[in-house]
Amino acid sequence: MDFPIPRLRTELYSEIEPLRAGYLALDGRHEMYWEESGNPRGTPVVFLHGGPGAGASAMHRRFFDPAHYRIVIFDQRGAGRSRPHGDLTDNTTPHLVADTEKLRAHLDIEKWVIFGGSWGSTLALAYAQSHPQRCSALVLRGIFLCRKLEIDWFLYGMRFVFPEAWHRFAGFIPEAERSDLLAAYSRRLNNPDPLVHMPAAHQWSIYEGSCSTLLPSASTVAHFSEDVVALGLARIEAHYFTNNIFLPPNSLLDNAWKLRSIPGIIVQGRYDMVCPIISADDLHKAWPEADYIVIPDAGHSAWEPGISAQLVAAMERLKGRR
Repeated sequence: MDFPIPRLRTELYSEIEPLRAGYLALDGRHEMYWEESGNPRGTPVVFLHGGPGAGASAMHRRFFDPAHYRIVIFDQRGAGRSRPHGDLTDNTTPHLVADTEKLRAHLDIEKWVIFGGSWGSTLALAYAQSHPQRCSALVLRGIFLCRKLEIDWFLYGMRFVFPEAWHRFAGFIPEAERSDLLAAYSRRLNNPDPLVHMPAAHQWSIYEGSCSTLLPSASTVAHFSEDVVALGLARIEAHYFTNNIFLPPNSLLDNAWKLRSIPGIIVQGRYDMVCPIISADDLHKAWPEADYIVIPDAGHSAWEPGISAQLVAAMERLKGRR
C-alpha cells in the first residue's frame, strides 16, 4: 500500500519573543546585538541578515519552527541595534566572519545551520569556507558574490528594468559626478553631517527597496526608508562595494570546493534584479551538491510569497540534522 508523502510546511511561523538577548563586545569599539528564541535545546540555526548593514528584525524569527530550532539572530557590526551604528572602523568581511564565530563560541554551540539571504548569503559563504566544520547545513537566498559585474549591475544596470527608480537614484548626484556613482555616494554617506549623509542614505536605500520585489511594494519601500535601516544599509554597502568586500577577486567561487561536504539549499528568484540569477547559477555550478530552487515568479525580497515558502520548506527538510 502506498502512503501519501507528508506536505512540507511553507507558511511562516507565528510571531515569537526572544528567550534572551544581549550585547557581545567584539573589540574596544564594537558591540554586537544578539538574541535567541525557540527551543533552547533544539537544532541551532543562525540568521545572517542582508545589506551589508540592513540589520535583522523580529520577522526573521518566523522562518523557523520554534519547537525544533534554537534560533540565533544578530545584527552585524555597525548594523541595526549593534553599536556604534553605521560605524565603518574595522568593518570588513573577515571581521564579520570572526564575529560570527565569536558568537558561536559565546553561545557554546558546536555546529549550526547557516541561513542567509542577499549579503547574508555572501557572509554565509565566507563563514562556511573559513569554518566548514562548524556548519551543519547552508540555506541561502538571493545569491550575491560581490563581483565587479554585480556591483556595476546594481549601480547602473538596474536602470534597464527599473528606469524610474534609477533616475531618482542617479539624479540625486550632480551630473558631473554620475560617471562614478559609488564614489559620489560614498563621499556623502561618510560625511559626518546628518544633513549631508541622511538624504544620500535615503536615496540609496529607497532605490534598493524599489527594485527588490517583482511587483511594487509600498511596505518594502517604507521599510527601506526608515532612518536606521537607510543609514546602516547605504553607508556600509557603499563601504563594502568600494573595497570589493575585503576579499580577493572571485574568492567565494574559487573556494566553493570547501562547501562540497556541507548540505546546501539555494533559493533564488528568477526575476531578482538586485542579485541577478547569474550569481546563483555560477555558485551552483561550483557547488553542484547543493539543491537549487528557482522561484519562477519572484524578485529579490525574502518576503516574496514563493521565496518565503521555499525558505520555510527548506528548514523543514533539514529537521533532524545536527
